[in-house]
Amino acid sequence: SGEEAAAQIQERAKRLKVAESPVDLATETDLRKILSALKAAKPDFVVIDSIQTMWSDSLEAAPGSVSQVRACSQELTRWAKKSGAALVLVGHVTKEGNIAGPRVVEHMVDAVFYFEGERGHQFRILRAVKNRFGPTDEIGIFEMHQYGLAPAKEPSALFLSADGDGEGGAAVYAAMEGSRPVLAEVQALVAKSAYGTPRRSVVGWDSGRLAMLLAVLEARCGISLSGMDVYLSVAGGYRIGEPAGDLGAAAALLTSLADTPVPERTVFFGEVALSGAVRPVARMEQRLKEAVRLGFTHAYVPEGSPTSVDGLTITPIKRLIDLAHLLAPDAQNA
Repeated sequence: SGEEAAAQIQERAKRLKVAESPVDLATETDLRKILSALKAAKPDFVVIDSIQTMWSDSLEAAPGSVSQVRACSQELTRWAKKSGAALVLVGHVTKEGNIAGPRVVEHMVDAVFYFEGERGHQFRILRAVKNRFGPTDEIGIFEMHQYGLAPAKEPSALFLSADGDGEGGAAVYAAMEGSRPVLAEVQALVAKSAYGTPRRSVVGWDSGRLAMLLAVLEARCGISLSGMDVYLSVAGGYRIGEPAGDLGAAAALLTSLADTPVPERTVFFGEVALSGAVRPVARMEQRLKEAVRLGFTHAYVPEGSPTSVDGLTITPIKRLIDLAHLLAPDAQNA
């Protein structure tokens, strides 16, 4: 540890009830001393916290500088490959969420993992953005408890709100994170604009995708939102990264505009094309089975998806205008 003193780490270990774990702890930032200790101890697993605090006496640059971070990472990586030990380099991130310092560090390591999550929520997502030994589309979801992080038993439940108030503007979307289906709630608010330029505010989704969806609603469905403020948010701090969320976002927008609730226990997924067609997406059966497991009874899905899933009534949607007729029949322009 180059960040905290041994006493600080020991106090945290006591609080987390892991003080008796068989871990050797050292607080040092001099790379030469660290390598000497590692060669003598021959550990199987090493954590360096953080790489930005390490420094090598072969360079005159200050710790945390580009040259120091590159040199220390290279030396530690070389030792790890020779010894066969697993090495974890903890790195600082910038305000934008990128690894601080030179990007060359990402090229030297075998895998890059990010801890994501809003401070106001109790869960964290572990996501791989580079992985030489496996896929990068898998995620781990953990809950923050009094005694540290624990794997989430019901990941989908974390991204669903519990307020069943029956108002419009909320739709549940069946997402896929790697091989794991996750249900998330898309919330929308459509209101008349008080200013000349309507606002478009998006949290957890691509703003360009929202602009495209609004254009399709106007051009293909005859529903004009040009004079409306549109706010779209994904509940729980989740972020939609696949086109399959289009149909869920459209359902939230339509029900908010019509001020009518989405049918209870209903889930949506499907990609909306510029023509207004609803296109199939990958792993539709897995999404539907996850919806059934969590108690959902109805699904609006693209044509071509499985039509018989026990406990689920499936409504295929060929075009976006079909969804508009079902959820907001009075929203179209004359």
